[in-house]
Amino acid sequence: MVTVMMNARELIHAYTANISDPDIASSLFAEDGVLELPYLESLGIPSRVEGPSDIQAFLSSLLERVPDLGFDKVEILIDTEDQIFGEWSVERTTVDGRPFSQDYAGRLVAENGKIKLLRESLDLVRAARAMLPNGVAGIPH
Repeated sequence: MVTVMMNARELIHAYTANISDPDIASSLFAEDGVLELPYLESLGIPSRVEGPSDIQAFLSSLLERVPDLGFDKVEILIDTEDQIFGEWSVERTTVDGRPFSQDYAGRLVAENGKIKLLRESLDLVRAARAMLPNGVAGIPH
């Protein structure tokens, strides 16, 4: 079996193109790779998951809420061989018919052809409106 080593740019494009397939998306992460979405904890959602199996489970649970999740636009703003910073967006609908419109900004760190770290930021108010039963009123204080 031939292993193809991907750089940071290739990894983010592979991740965003395969977000709707948690098995493929999670396989892009190193064994100790981390997916971080700081601040999600305030919505009662884990903000840090580590390792392909936990990342696969996290992405699967996200797809239960937004079954047709897919990124519509990926724009790389800073690009080196082992790191990128960019923005990606999504315009979909949750399982209960709420709009899930989100712009992400993220930093990806690649190591040995895998994702070592993917840290994404997002608009929590928009996420709460889409994901929580009571919308913004459901954000714990």
